[in-house]
Amino acid sequence: MDRDEDHTIPTAAADRVGHGGNDGREPVFNLAPAVAGIGLVCIAIYAVEAFWLNLDQQLWLMLHFAFLPIRYTGPFALDFSALISPVTYSLLHGSWGHLLVNLIWLAAFGSPLANRIGTMRFLLFWIAGALSAVALHFVLYPSSVVPLVGASGSISAMMGAAARFAFRVDRRAPKPAFTGPVLPVSVVLRSRMVLVFLGVWMVVNLATGVFSGTTIDGPQIAWEAHIGGFLLGFFGVRAFDRRHAAPQYPQDN
Repeated sequence: MDRDEDHTIPTAAADRVGHGGNDGREPVFNLAPAVAGIGLVCIAIYAVEAFWLNLDQQLWLMLHFAFLPIRYTGPFALDFSALISPVTYSLLHGSWGHLLVNLIWLAAFGSPLANRIGTMRFLLFWIAGALSAVALHFVLYPSSVVPLVGASGSISAMMGAAARFAFRVDRRAPKPAFTGPVLPVSVVLRSRMVLVFLGVWMVVNLATGVFSGTTIDGPQIAWEAHIGGFLLGFFGVRAFDRRHAAPQYPQDN
């Protein structure tokens, strides 16, 4: 952290990992219940799809629970799937690799956020991130017939939220959580750590878009949707924060 950051981003002793106390005995896997639950649901759904469903049944799953933009712009009646698929798509995945990567990021960013804001707010945050991600995807591809799947939009929202805390986590607590106030955007954008993270995140997303390509008949992992989720988390995390856990920051904006 450079000299300017020392004066703009508050720190606490709990943010730093020491050599005594319980620091050396922190569990490798310390997942919040909501994070573990969502992860297990995603694993169960894909395991059933991969090992038990035939091709026709997999197609049925995609048609009813993946997000299909053409469902809303084409000559189709708005049924129950049209109402739930903007959220249920976030629980489906395109491959074991896709699922594994998302589970890793979910554990890293989801647990400290869930421990900070609580289970119910976290579930609402997940839904809001999924909706924000799919909304941007729909604006860009309103007539797409390719099903959109994956938790990446919601997880990107968690990354955006983490940036507003400048990634400060109280790791000495029994349930490690993001600590301190939600920082003003003007302060966050002066943090070298946050700026580097944003740069790397954007490059990775652009590379995903360039090298992953799209398929005609398979599910799509849309990198643009990640941006929609990230923006929701970055600008909207304060609405989900528990007030007693969010002391006001001086010169808040």
